[in-house]
Amino acid sequence: MADHPTVDAIHGKVAARLREAGIESPRFEARLLIAHAMGVEPGYLLGHSDHRFAAEEADAAEDFAQRRANWEPMAYITGRREFWSLDFRVTPDTLIPRPDSETLIEAALEWIPSREASLSLLDLGTGSGCLLLALLSELPMAEGLGVDISAAACAVARANADRLGLALRSSFVVGDWAAAMGEARFDLAVVNPPYVPAADAATMDDGITRFEPPGAVFAEVDGLAAYRVLAPSLIRVLRPGGRAVIELGAGQAEVVQRIFVSHGFEAIGRRRDLSGRWRCLVVSRASGVKKGLSSSEKKHCKLGAGS
Repeated sequence: MADHPTVDAIHGKVAARLREAGIESPRFEARLLIAHAMGVEPGYLLGHSDHRFAAEEADAAEDFAQRRANWEPMAYITGRREFWSLDFRVTPDTLIPRPDSETLIEAALEWIPSREASLSLLDLGTGSGCLLLALLSELPMAEGLGVDISAAACAVARANADRLGLALRSSFVVGDWAAAMGEARFDLAVVNPPYVPAADAATMDDGITRFEPPGAVFAEVDGLAAYRVLAPSLIRVLRPGGRAVIELGAGQAEVVQRIFVSHGFEAIGRRRDLSGRWRCLVVSRASGVKKGLSSSEKKHCKLGAGS
């Protein structure tokens, strides 16, 4: 048994490696990695500190520790991330769901008069499917469509829908923004587009810039390219009175609102995230003549593996 270290021994070793790499909360993260290596929930370790590792468990813990020390996000190592109290599978093909994006779910539900309404939902840049599936979990009569430019991301979203028991009310297609919609029309759209200016990459966490899909994070020079394409796309696919809830980057609320209003939308609300900054804009399709695109707005902008 001497060749088989205990949970306590492995925990101390992994935590030390993470601490040396500059990982915040190294002991907590070490416990998550060890539990993943053992195939158990983290709480199991609290009463089994004397468990002795099999060789394959020790090797897995070593591999996971090295990956995390290299700043690979925990969600990609474990393949899981909680969002809206639901357990989502994630891969490097999808953006990792963030708690702040739950603000979009709160805002969308606030504008829905009845949870029993038969609504048609659209999620552009669906990624893991977290926004669409979280809404469907709250709206039992609704159906939804997720769109992403990445076939691999759509496959992850479909798997999540199946695991959460929502496959019969959801579908996912590979496509570029709303161009894949044809004549379909929707009551509600949610979108978490790429909105970080490319120049900001130098100031961001290595876990984001090295591991998450860049097309889901960065949007060219000013971070607004996706919104300029999104506004005229959404006005076409929303039903009269339909609403869209759009995630915002830092300091972008006013300019994004102007973009959507210029394309025939009415701005009806904003919502702040837990840090107090404007996280999402709520717009409604207003009556009137739809404006045409300027030459700069016609520039092609593909949809990344978002949410």
